[in-house]
Amino acid sequence: MGQNKYKTNSLFTNNFRGSDASMGVDEDDHGLALKVRSEECEGGILRNTSNEGIQKMEQHRFKASTIHTSEYRDAYKYVEQYKLKNNTLRKSECRHSYTSMGVFYEDNLDLAWYCMKGLPRPCFTPKLLDETLSWLRDLRNNSDLNHIKYLVVTSDTPEVFNLGGDLDLFCKLIRTRNRTGLLEYATACIKAVYQFHTGLDKDITTISLVQGDALGGGFETAIAGEVLIAEKGSKMGMPEILFNLFPGMGALSLLSRKVGLAQAEKMILSGKVYSAQEMFELGIVDVLVEKGEGKQAVYDYLKRESRARNGFRALRRAKRFCNPVSYEELESITSVWVDAALELTAKDLRMMERLINKQTQKAG
Repeated sequence: MGQNKYKTNSLFTNNFRGSDASMGVDEDDHGLALKVRSEECEGGILRNTSNEGIQKMEQHRFKASTIHTSEYRDAYKYVEQYKLKNNTLRKSECRHSYTSMGVFYEDNLDLAWYCMKGLPRPCFTPKLLDETLSWLRDLRNNSDLNHIKYLVVTSDTPEVFNLGGDLDLFCKLIRTRNRTGLLEYATACIKAVYQFHTGLDKDITTISLVQGDALGGGFETAIAGEVLIAEKGSKMGMPEILFNLFPGMGALSLLSRKVGLAQAEKMILSGKVYSAQEMFELGIVDVLVEKGEGKQAVYDYLKRESRARNGFRALRRAKRFCNPVSYEELESITSVWVDAALELTAKDLRMMERLINKQTQKAG
């Protein structure tokens, strides 16, 4: 795709920070109980507010015996709905309370937003992976979500998409020679990557919206999407070679399909962090926009695809026959990565620890 320019979308905040309502809930046989704050919808992105634009919500009271704090007993049985112009956005009605991610739906666009949070660090913590896989199961199996045709992967941390693997966890598992723990973590990663890459084996277009640094596993997640939209100023790359390892959760498989095996190997071994412009020129970024215009670019892309959706989807299915990425391939490479990780030296782990500090500094 060629480069596109977009006007700033005044309906959006710059990021998703503070957009998730307080959830403090437990699951019971009656479904989800939520404590909901008053919030304002700006064109599909929620933010806290006490000023204008607040839509009156219909309240549904029910007995929330699983909520242990009396402040939350008068919870909503159904999550809030907001309307602004022709856009309707609702909070996730999944049966879980997410703390490491947020999920939002725009039903009139058949669109789901998956938003990664940045605490304690903007990386793939086990908690984020667990919640991600839980929600993906719900998206696959919940008949109420069968209408979803687009899934956008993004982040609420300013200047960061995702910084990759949980390096603090890696250090602990490697020092204790815990191969099982490393393999379980890596397997959770490729399960998520594979589902993003294949559209959950459903008629879903997956879109990565990168508005900041996407490194290591964060970059693997970004290129797993069928469409990669990036804002100028974002950086992407695979720094794993700096601590004597390689990105083992999809980078080689996904990159080689986009730029060829030789170029993918060159990029991985260089450890170079590329600008969004460079990634666009390499053909890895599909849509490059000015800073702050990424969310509008998502809507513009949806509009373009909707005009010929059958053709778009058929072409993607055909591409998977031409050069498919199988789960077995990802699984085999992950096993190699685990064995290589256990060979790291004390010097390599010290370098990894320095990168942990950088991840922590980027926390949202």
